[in-house]
Amino acid sequence: MTVGPDGAAGRGQGGALDRALALALLPPILAILAVVCPIMLLVQGRPLFYASERMKSPHEAFRLWKLRTMHPCRSGAERVLGGDALARVTPLGRVLRGCRIDELPQIVNILRGDIRFIGPRPPLPRYVADFPNVYADILSEPPGVTGLATVVFHRRESRILSRCPTLDATEEAYRAQCIPRKARLDRFYRRHRCLGLNALILLWTFTRLRGERRGPALTRRLRSLRLRRLRSARRRPRSAARRAILTTLR
Repeated sequence: MTVGPDGAAGRGQGGALDRALALALLPPILAILAVVCPIMLLVQGRPLFYASERMKSPHEAFRLWKLRTMHPCRSGAERVLGGDALARVTPLGRVLRGCRIDELPQIVNILRGDIRFIGPRPPLPRYVADFPNVYADILSEPPGVTGLATVVFHRRESRILSRCPTLDATEEAYRAQCIPRKARLDRFYRRHRCLGLNALILLWTFTRLRGERRGPALTRRLRSLRLRRLRSARRRPRSAARRAILTTLR
């Protein structure tokens, strides 16, 4: 899955594999949505879906589809979720977010070729505009539903942002603490991408869906594996590569 050779041909082949897998997963995803959507309609009303403007390249935006988990907000541009906005999350939305069911509509984005299953999470346009050098590098590869930064840093990011009492504090924390760490992980993934690493990312993703705490468990797993599955003589020494990930966990 998105592990083909480098270059345009490899990216095209990886995208085709992702779309084929998305087609295979479409029936069970539609079955889940057929159960969830009537419950949402009954509990929190319309709209059922939310379209978030994201970037799939430094200069190309798209609409990322999710199930709506928050009360609508009519003012201001979309921003990351901090402690100042947690009250907007609906009770049902907290459940959907916890098991990541709210992201199932992104199967449409995969079929359209906007994103893949594995890759950096697509950022909001405001951050691409404010950090052009960072995202010119990160978005040289297609974004994804899940990725190394997602499984490694998502819980810590949520803890950092949930402690922010105001919108300004959330923005400052995200820009200073989250963007640099996630960028390091995304760059690490791009350099060391292989079938083994993608398999581990999927394993960590599904483990997180079962509710297991990822922080300490992930650190132990990375240390024990010693990144032996990142096979390439051209890449950095394994000890240095391991430190690149573990640094973000401190």
